[in-house]
Amino acid sequence: MGALVLAEGGEFAPPGAGDFNLPPIFLGITKPMLLVVLSVIIIGAFFLLTSRNLKIVPSKWQFAAESVYDFGRNNIAREQIGSKDFRPFVPLILALFTFILVNNIFGIVPLLQFPTMSHIGFPLALSVLVVYPVYHFVGIKRHGLGGYLKNQLTPAGVPKPIYLLLTPIEFLQKFIMNPITLAIRVFAAMFAGHLILLVFTIGGEYLLLEAAPALKAMSVVSFAFAILLTFVEALIQVIQAYVFAVLSAGYIGMALASDH
Repeated sequence: MGALVLAEGGEFAPPGAGDFNLPPIFLGITKPMLLVVLSVIIIGAFFLLTSRNLKIVPSKWQFAAESVYDFGRNNIAREQIGSKDFRPFVPLILALFTFILVNNIFGIVPLLQFPTMSHIGFPLALSVLVVYPVYHFVGIKRHGLGGYLKNQLTPAGVPKPIYLLLTPIEFLQKFIMNPITLAIRVFAAMFAGHLILLVFTIGGEYLLLEAAPALKAMSVVSFAFAILLTFVEALIQVIQAYVFAVLSAGYIGMALASDH
């Protein structure tokens, strides 16, 4: 995207991918790194403080914590993994959901204003180093290596000659593409959403301060779109955390299933 000339001698340089490469704050530590640590502190403090004095009639904070737990336990883990096997995986699914949710929400929090998952390394680490090993490990543990590979690579009910074509495709999907696409979904949504917000926010500021007098009124439109898109982005941030947790639980459920 080229520079847009709107002012009397000035140029509008639109935001791009380079705006996501934040410089180190101290000793190589960047803002996204600090936000990841902050998210863990926030999540840990939230559940510890809301559960230290549990009551039969919950306070509003206890109710909020129980609602989040119930959502992760029943609406994600139980539904995707199955009522027989879901319990051991509730902490993992709940942790994934809350961790991604908080780091996504950082993108619209004043002063912070950066969604950590817009850096591909973070969702990729969760996918490749956490989810990927877990669902393959539990599948191999239940079915044995041979049985697990058979379940994953040779779907039931397919004519044997088709396996020559289908098995490589299944291998590519189950062992290579699944963890990559799981990470890319949340990364792409957070990157694109934050970039659009930057365009309207910085564009509005430029129109207000630098544009020709006849165009300054257009800054109101730009700021209005930025506010509207902030609410849209908040919804997308919640949905993407949910999608990541649902797909992670779904992969575990498929790994544990007898056949596919």
